[in-house]
Amino acid sequence: MSVDHGIHTIDTAFQRDHFDAAYLIVQDGRGAFVDCGTSHSLPNLLACVQRAGLQPADVDWLIVTHVHLDHAGGAGALMQHLPNARLVVHPRGAQHMIDPTRLIAGATAVYGEAEIARSYGQIVPVPAERVVVADDGHCVLLAGRELLCIDTPGHARHHFCVWDQASRSWFTGDTFGLSYRELDGDAGAFIIPTSSPVQFEPEALHASIDRLMARNPQAMYLTHYGRVEGTARLAGDLHEQIDAMVAIARQCADLPERHRVLVEALSALYVARARKHDRTLADAEVLRALDMDIELNAQGLACWLDRDKR
Repeated sequence: MSVDHGIHTIDTAFQRDHFDAAYLIVQDGRGAFVDCGTSHSLPNLLACVQRAGLQPADVDWLIVTHVHLDHAGGAGALMQHLPNARLVVHPRGAQHMIDPTRLIAGATAVYGEAEIARSYGQIVPVPAERVVVADDGHCVLLAGRELLCIDTPGHARHHFCVWDQASRSWFTGDTFGLSYRELDGDAGAFIIPTSSPVQFEPEALHASIDRLMARNPQAMYLTHYGRVEGTARLAGDLHEQIDAMVAIARQCADLPERHRVLVEALSALYVARARKHDRTLADAEVLRALDMDIELNAQGLACWLDRDKR
């Protein structure tokens, strides 16, 4: 894969190929990871360090956009291999990295014990003295290269995105949605928002997307998956779909089979948009790529509805 502005895309091999990415930014012989996948991702992460001409001791930072396990579950295990690195994390996520007990319990409630063991492996604490809390506007310096962390709630309240002025790009975690390469079309990338449990907040997500776009980014580096351009079109697509998802959720808020109806309505929404994006995409192909995310988005919308009622 080509390397742009010293940014290496790493397939963490979580769930399937080209589903979950981490990034290694290299500047003047020093390195910084952005997100890291799970503990199962360690071989791929460390192999990328070697391919980039670095040693583990040359990595100064591990920046996690938020503490969901597909982004940060392997942080503690990775830090054991990076003797000079410090972990950068949102204030709301720091304690979960130092003591992941509640994080594990919350993820287990969503996915179940068997899935946690299969997909995420061992979740290791990060020593408190190696944790840097990144408030809104915190700047990480990588050999003089500025990586700016800004608060971006909407997907999760413990989420920030990272602005890299050198590439005029954002590392967006889940704030700027999901875009899988098998759904690319002639018009470019296809994208959907992610409302996965348990902190989806549509108005906050709209505002966060607008905040990202205020810098007129050249590209976005998504955890799911990879580098995308055409950011203005994609932002518009995300705004439209957030509103559509909210409308769907409100329409079925009180139905006895709410979850089933949410899944069916979200499936129809994404298939229709994908068909409009690229008429060569088969419905089954779209649903196969988005199956897990449709389920999680339905759960997240239900959490939002229930929280909104309270």
